[in-house]
Amino acid sequence: MKKSLIALAVMAAAGAASAQSSVTVFGIVDATIAYGKGTDGASSKTQLTNSGYNSSRLGFRGTEDLGGGLAASFWLEGSLGNDDGTAGQRIPVGNQNGLQAPNDGAGLVFNRRSTVSLSGNWGEVRLGRDYTPTFWNLTIFDPFGTNGVGTTLTLVAPAGGLGVAANALVPVGTRGVIVRASNDIGYFLPANLGGIYGQINYWMGENVQNNAANEKDGSGWGGRIGYGAGPFNVAAAYAQTKYDATPVNGAAGGPSGDFTTWNIGGQWDFGMAKLMGHYSAEKRDASVTSAEAKGKGWLIGALVPVGAGEIRASYSTYKIELVGGAEPEAKQFALGYVHNLSKRTALYTTIARAKNEGGAAFALNGSTAVVNNTSTGFDLGIRHSF
Repeated sequence: MKKSLIALAVMAAAGAASAQSSVTVFGIVDATIAYGKGTDGASSKTQLTNSGYNSSRLGFRGTEDLGGGLAASFWLEGSLGNDDGTAGQRIPVGNQNGLQAPNDGAGLVFNRRSTVSLSGNWGEVRLGRDYTPTFWNLTIFDPFGTNGVGTTLTLVAPAGGLGVAANALVPVGTRGVIVRASNDIGYFLPANLGGIYGQINYWMGENVQNNAANEKDGSGWGGRIGYGAGPFNVAAAYAQTKYDATPVNGAAGGPSGDFTTWNIGGQWDFGMAKLMGHYSAEKRDASVTSAEAKGKGWLIGALVPVGAGEIRASYSTYKIELVGGAEPEAKQFALGYVHNLSKRTALYTTIARAKNEGGAAFALNGSTAVVNNTSTGFDLGIRHSF
């Protein structure tokens, strides 16, 4: 009888503890048929790929109520390459904020986000691999959410150099820290500030401190401040990362130099349509081996609800300013439609056309474009979330 009472007490205690905690398994499986074509005899490409509407992912998140308004949380989220069964997006090993070779690692299991945090009425402190402050303005204020063939040029151009790797402003293959940073320490304002929100982050390159030229490479910081209330939302962000010695593409001996980016974006929901836009500017400082380079671009777009779906449209442009007067530039128009079959399942299609000028050769959906010509891309896919 005594053992039974003890067992019941243990079960009750376990039940009380579990009632204060929660763990969720979540994910998205997104598959798309993607087609891209260049002009003037350049190549075309058709592929079954993923993440045309939302990024395919698998994740686990949980929260424990510690009492007194304090909570501990974790978030582990990884990319899915559901088109071929792989883990999805690759990131480099070692210094996760830089890249020593085009493909020098098989990636992390939880490469999208892997954080543990402590939060309260004072805000949240978050540790791990997380999104950088400047990424949010590019994706939130983009009708296509930086996914698929309609992705804004302000996200893809700084890393891709508008089709010319030598013009890239950040490490090829990583997008620098425009999207995410590893070894990150972040503080986020609480949600009770009357619509004001913000964050500040510091990420570490974790190099040996030995007075070498690259001892700070991959280290940086950034912040974001915004205001959102009702139909209105606006925010500004800034970030910088050291790349004094780390080449943009180590295998090719590309340029190096500290990378700085800032942007501002906003939107207004009129009910019948949501209008949005953003402006972004980047700079790669001069280094021992490389000259200074700058880039700037903007987007204007709209989301229009139509029955069970919505129309998406955007126009984006990006120009890179190089020493010597060269100014490669691309301009892109994208139009798409999403039809919601349910709250979790949607069909979508997008068409985009990009025009290159000034020596740019930007191409859509894996095709190859001729310098100063156009490229066309098309997506048709299905997204299911759970």
